Amino acid sequence: MSHVQAEEEEELLATQSRTHGRRIKAVFFDFMGTCLDWHSGVASALPATIAEATRSRLALDWREEFFRELHARSQRGLPLEDIDITHRKTLLRILGRDVYEGERRHFVGLDEEGNNNGALPSSTTSVAPPPPPPPGGGTDAVERAVRSWHNMVPWSDVRPALTALKESSELGGLELFVLANGTTRLQLDLVRSSGLEGLFSLLFSSELLGVYKPAPEAYEKALRLVQVRPDEAVMVAAHAYDLRAARALGMNTVYVHRWTDDRSEDMDAVRRENDAFLGERENGMEGLYSVIKALS
Repeated sequence: MSHVQAEEEEELLATQSRTHGRRIKAVFFDFMGTCLDWHSGVASALPATIAEATRSRLALDWREEFFRELHARSQRGLPLEDIDITHRKTLLRILGRDVYEGERRHFVGLDEEGNNNGALPSSTTSVAPPPPPPPGGGTDAVERAVRSWHNMVPWSDVRPALTALKESSELGGLELFVLANGTTRLQLDLVRSSGLEGLFSLLFSSELLGVYKPAPEAYEKALRLVQVRPDEAVMVAAHAYDLRAARALGMNTVYVHRWTDDRSEDMDAVRRENDAFLGERENGMEGLYSVIKALS
């Protein structure tokens, strides 16, 4: 055996040893909120005739109502629903609240189920017909808002963090996956619009898995398909409910704090619940590489 061949064999054995002894083999990411700044795109897609602060609050309330609807459907064992339908009806439900009475006219045209009836749901009864929507409003405004969930930018700390994990020789070919509620079409659109193509090995949507998170089956099926044990996987999310479910199955969990999500959670408790907490003082997802390395 030549000197060069001996060196090549030694390097191969060293690589195999590192890979075989590696604890973490896969990292699963929630997508919207965790990796993507949903708020900026959604708030800007709402009618510009609505005050900026109100658009921001409306977007936040819409997101929370979406989660309530999703969890309710999951708990009642209802079938999966196209995420565009869920976003549409939860937006209209939010606009039916008294606090948004002044904003309803910008969205006149659909009821909560998405039917064209020229009016929005209201918690108050009025005999007077609603005023006509301003230019660019009505059903067009509703559909533009719903479509905005398909077009997002990543948080500034995400691409560097994902790239570092993907390209790391130290971590031995770590595989990255999206594991999030929604449709596969939504995830394809979001990967493209966010410029994160090529960083994930596979996109697991609730549509593809046939079940919503946080049902245990969502995580179990994804793990089974990539042939990774729970203790060999990490779930990264900006939602405590997501990580609690993953942790109950034996997965490692990393919480990424985003101001847009989990606004009612006790962050001190969330910090204690997980293997790592990446907030402002940890520079967000910039600290993810070190966390994965430590878990490995």
